[in-house]
Amino acid sequence: MMFLMWFLLTLIVVCVLAYQRARLLTTTLVIGAVLAAYTLTIDASLAWKIAPWVLFVPFALLNLTPLRVALISRPFMVVYRKLLPTMSSTEKEALEAGTVWWDGELFTGDPDWSKLMSAQPPKLSAEEQAFLDGPCEQVCRMVSDWEVTHKLADLPPEVWEFLRRNGFFAMIIPKQYGGLQFSAYAHSCVLVKLASRSGTLASTVAVPNSLGPGELLVHYGTEEQKNYYLPRLARGDDIPCFGLTAPRAGSDAASIPDTGVVCKGIYEGREVVGLRLNFSKRYITLAPVATVVGLAFQLFDPDKLLGGDRTEYGITVALIPRNLPGLSIGRRHYPLNVPFQNGPIHGKDVFVPLDCIVGGPKMAGQGWRMLVEQLSVGRCISLPSNSAGGAKGGVYATGAYARIRRQFNMPVGNFEGVESVIARMAGLTYIIDAGRSVTTAALDAGEKPAVPSGIMKYHATELSRVIANDAMDVQGGKGICLGPKNYLGRGYQLVPVGITVEGANILTRSLIIFGQGAVRCHPFVLREMTAARDPDRARGLRDFDAALFGHIGFTASNAVRSLVMAATLSRFAKTPVSGPTARFYQHVGRFSASFAFATDVAMLSLGGYLKKKESLSARLGDVLSAMYLASTVLKHFENQGRPEADLPLVEYACRTLLYRAQEQLNQFLRNFPVRWLAGLMRLCIFPRGLTYFAPSDRLDSRIAALVMQPSEARERLCQYVYRTVEPSNHLGMLQEALVLAGAAEQIEKRIRVEGVKTGKVTALELPGQIQQALAAGIISETEAAQLREYDRKVMDIVNVDDFDAAELASARVPAETRTAQVA
Repeated sequence: MMFLMWFLLTLIVVCVLAYQRARLLTTTLVIGAVLAAYTLTIDASLAWKIAPWVLFVPFALLNLTPLRVALISRPFMVVYRKLLPTMSSTEKEALEAGTVWWDGELFTGDPDWSKLMSAQPPKLSAEEQAFLDGPCEQVCRMVSDWEVTHKLADLPPEVWEFLRRNGFFAMIIPKQYGGLQFSAYAHSCVLVKLASRSGTLASTVAVPNSLGPGELLVHYGTEEQKNYYLPRLARGDDIPCFGLTAPRAGSDAASIPDTGVVCKGIYEGREVVGLRLNFSKRYITLAPVATVVGLAFQLFDPDKLLGGDRTEYGITVALIPRNLPGLSIGRRHYPLNVPFQNGPIHGKDVFVPLDCIVGGPKMAGQGWRMLVEQLSVGRCISLPSNSAGGAKGGVYATGAYARIRRQFNMPVGNFEGVESVIARMAGLTYIIDAGRSVTTAALDAGEKPAVPSGIMKYHATELSRVIANDAMDVQGGKGICLGPKNYLGRGYQLVPVGITVEGANILTRSLIIFGQGAVRCHPFVLREMTAARDPDRARGLRDFDAALFGHIGFTASNAVRSLVMAATLSRFAKTPVSGPTARFYQHVGRFSASFAFATDVAMLSLGGYLKKKESLSARLGDVLSAMYLASTVLKHFENQGRPEADLPLVEYACRTLLYRAQEQLNQFLRNFPVRWLAGLMRLCIFPRGLTYFAPSDRLDSRIAALVMQPSEARERLCQYVYRTVEPSNHLGMLQEALVLAGAAEQIEKRIRVEGVKTGKVTALELPGQIQQALAAGIISETEAAQLREYDRKVMDIVNVDDFDAAELASARVPAETRTAQVA
C-alpha cells in the first residue's frame, strides 16, 4: 500500500514538472529527491527499495550528453533522415518566407498572451482618415454597380481618371516617389469601403497595391528601376499587371513552363545582352489595360552570358513594356459577370534587356523567393479586406431589410429561423473583421505572417461565401432579380472569384495552412530538419540531439497539459483579462495544448506520410485557424475598448470557432490511421468526451436585435461601409428607412389595434389603411404623412426591376471603345 502511495506521488510530481515544462536536469533532480525520500522512509524489503531506482537510473543517464547521443540521437537521426519528406528549393523558400508571429505561440501549447495583448491597436492617421472621408466617398458616389456590370462591362472613364489622379493605385508606394505610403490597416480600410459599394471597383484598386510590379519594385528594385517606374505608377501614367498563372500551371505556380533565355539581341536600335521571352499567361487582372507587365518565368543561360557557371537559374521576375514586338495583350476574361479588367497575355520571342529583371541581373533566379515573401503580406490584405467589405455590406443591408420587410404583420427578422441566419451573418462578419484588423496591425508592426496570411485568405473568403448565401436567403426575390435596385446579386456572383484566386481554397486548406505552419511555426521541427540535413555531420548531430530531446519533453508536456486542462475544463488556466471573455482565453489555451500534442504525435508517427494525408492536415489546419481567429476576436474586442454591447458577437464568434476546433480534432482522431495512438491521444485530448458547445438559440436573438435596429454595435460591426444617404446608395437608403422604422411601427400598431380590429379600418394595403385611420381620427395628419413617407421609402427598397426584352438583349459597349476609355 505504501509503495502504491509513493508511486502515485511520484506520478503527480512528474505530471506537475511536465505541465510546468521543467528542464531535464531539474526533473531528474526532483524525481531523485522523491525516490531518496521513498528509500529512507518506506518499511520494505531491499528489492522494493531498489526497484524504482532501476527505472530511474536510465532516465538520469540521459543527462550525460555523449552517452545520450551515442545510444539514442545518432541512431534516431539515421531513421529520421529516411522519414523526412523530400523538399524542393521552391518549397524550402516558401517555408522560409515571412515571419512567425502569434501562430507560433499557438504551436507551443502554452501561448504567451502578453505577446498578443501588448500589440498596438490599429489606428488611421489624419491623412488616411481624410482619404477615406474624401476621395473614397467620392469615388463610391461616382460608381453605379449596375452600369458597371451590365451596361459598360467596365468602370466609367471618369472613374479610371479619378482613381489615377487621387493615388488609389499608389497606396503602397513611398511618398518619396509620389505615392501615399499608407499603413496596411488604412490600405485595408479603403478596400473595405470600396468593396461595400462595388466588387469591380475594389478588385481594380486591390491588384496594383498587392503582389505585383509596385510591391516588387519597392522591396527589390534597383534605384534606377524605382526612380523610373514608381513615380509613373503613383501618378497612374502606367497601369501594372502581373503574370504568374499559366494554362499548364495554376495552383502549382512553381512549375510555370514560361521561359526566358539569356541571349544577344537588338533593343531600341542597338545590340545588347537580354532575354528572349516566350510565355502564355491567363487570369491576369488589369492585363487588358496594363501598360507595364510584371512577368514570372524560368530563366536559362545556355551560353553563360551572365558570367556564372549555371545554365538554369529558376524562376525570375521581369518588367516589360506593353508595346514590345511579340507581346499579345488586350483580350478579356469575363469572371461571372463581374467585369474587372482581367485577361490573358501571350509572348512570342519578346526581347528585353537584362536590366528589365526586377533588381537587376543579380536577382536572376530569385523570383520565387520574392513572390512568396510578398505574398505573405498581400494575402493578409486584399482578399480579406474585400471579403470584409462584402460581408459588412451584406449584414448592414440584411439587418435593415429584415426589419422593414413585414410578413404576417411582423418584421421578417423577428421569426426565429431568420434570427438565427442574421446572427450567423453578424457573428461571421465579426470574425472576418477581427482577423483583418488584428493581422493588418501586425503587418504595420513589421511582421510578415506567412501562415496567418493563408488562414485569412481561406477563412475570410469561405465565411463571406456563407454570409452571401445567408443574405440571399433572407432577402429572397429582392436578391435574385438583377437590375439597378439590386445590391446583392453581383457580390454573390463575385464570391467564387475570391475562393479561387491567390491560391485555390482547397489547396490552401489541405496543404498550406498546416503544412507550412507545422514546419515554420513549431518550436523544434524546423531545427530538427535543418540539423538532419546539415552537411557538417558533427554539428548537425549536436543540434539534432538538442532539438530532439527538447521536442520529446515538449510533447510530454503538452500531453499532460492537454489532459489536465481538458479534465478541468481549463478553469485554472491563467488569463490576461478578467470578466466575461476570460473563459475564452482559457479554452484557446486548452485547445492549443491539445493541438500541439496531436501535431507532434502525427508528425513523429507518420513522418513524411502526413504530407500525403491531406484530410488529416486540413483538419489540423482548421484547428490552428480556429484558435488564431478566436485570438484575433478577443484582441479586437480589447482594441475597441471592450464595448459591452458587443459581447454577444464576441461570444458567438468564439463559441463558433472553438466548437469547430473541437469537432475537427474529433474528426482527426476518428480518421487517424494508427488506431492505438488515436486512442492514446483521445484519452489526453477528450478525457471527458466532447464538452464544448456551439452558440445557443438565445444568443441568436440577442445578436439579431443588434443589427436590426440603429445601434452603436451595428455601426461598429459595419464600420467603413459606404453608408452615405443618397438615392443611388442602397445601404444609405436602407439605413434611413431603418432609423424611421421604430416610430412607423408604433403608428402601424395603433392602426391595427384601434382600426383593423375594431372594424374602423377595412383596407387591405397600408396606403388605404392610413387614409381610413386618418378619417377615423386614429392618427393625426402628421403621423399619416410620416407613415406614408416611410411606406414610400420601404416600397422603393423592396421593389425589384423589370425590363423590356429588347433591353436585356442590348449590345455591350464595343471592346475598342472601352480600351480607349482607359488608355
